[in-house]
Amino acid sequence: DTIHTFTGPGTFSVTKLANCAANNIISHMVIAGGGGGGAVAGGSYAAGGGGAGGFREAKSPVTPYTASPLDGYPSAPNRVTVTVNDFPIQVGGGGAAGPTTSGTIKGTSGANSIFSTITSAGGGGGGAGANPASPGANGGSGGGSGGFDGGPYGCGSGGTGNQPPVSPSQGNNGGIGTGGHAPGGGGGGATTAGTNSSPGTSNPRAGGTGAATSITASPVTYSAGGPSGNYPGTPAPNASDNTGNGGGGGGGNSAPSGNGGSGIVIIRYKSS
Repeated sequence: DTIHTFTGPGTFSVTKLANCAANNIISHMVIAGGGGGGAVAGGSYAAGGGGAGGFREAKSPVTPYTASPLDGYPSAPNRVTVTVNDFPIQVGGGGAAGPTTSGTIKGTSGANSIFSTITSAGGGGGGAGANPASPGANGGSGGGSGGFDGGPYGCGSGGTGNQPPVSPSQGNNGGIGTGGHAPGGGGGGATTAGTNSSPGTSNPRAGGTGAATSITASPVTYSAGGPSGNYPGTPAPNASDNTGNGGGGGGGNSAPSGNGGSGIVIIRYKSS
């Protein structure tokens, strides 16, 4: 097989078709940028984790590797049959972490990634820690909602994943934040939703799990949701580039939040 990996914008140029028509239906994985974590400027509450960038994959039967559980090949809209043409590639950047310099700010959502007819949606930014709670943004996977000081469980709302909807789903919902010095919700991931907070819990809540594929010849997991922030607060992690992972939510007392990871596009096909 031939494998092309795009970590930034580019062009997939087809100058000659394969001798066997089945080999012109190519395998691909398109990952969008992950959302940035929400922020807290002071306060005794924490923010939500960024949602993962949308995860879309289709494995042609002629390319021998183990695809993710989200392989959409059986559905015609997910297949790409190439022609002699240039196919522009767009790789979405990760969303910025919410700043702690003024007020309580949501994380920025990630940007879309595009190959041919396949678009993966950027992950939703994490909700800010605030009172009342700030919701996570919608996206490929939803951002987790912020936590808040006081009030009942479940007043925050995690962002909705798989927006716009595709099948198989490109992502999941963000987790729900709660009150009483508690963390926000984890960002949604490719295969599971972000973890909800619970009253009296100060530890960060995990983001949703990503999806593993061997399209590059060895298993790699992409599009995991970012963890929520915690109280009293520690700096949140930035997501690694070209993973589509969500950034971590900011913690109490203005502990910084994390940036989302940029996306990636991988194309694999038989070379003859």
